[in-house]
Amino acid sequence: MPLYEYTCMDCGTEFEELVSGADANVVCDKCKSENVTRKFSTFASSAFSGKSSCGTCKPSSGFS
Repeated sequence: MPLYEYTCMDCGTEFEELVSGADANVVCDKCKSENVTRKFSTFASSAFSGKSSCGTCKPSSGFS
């Protein structure tokens, strides 16, 4: 099961959740709201863009 990061749109709480499927019902731990959004991980967004945030690293593959 993958571990995803979420932000509650009602109370602003950020939390992690183990999710068994793409359509899993995720609720905020603090306020129990279902109005949550999954955050994009830093790794996923930088790994597939072909760009590095440090400015000195070169892309490891042809994703530029």
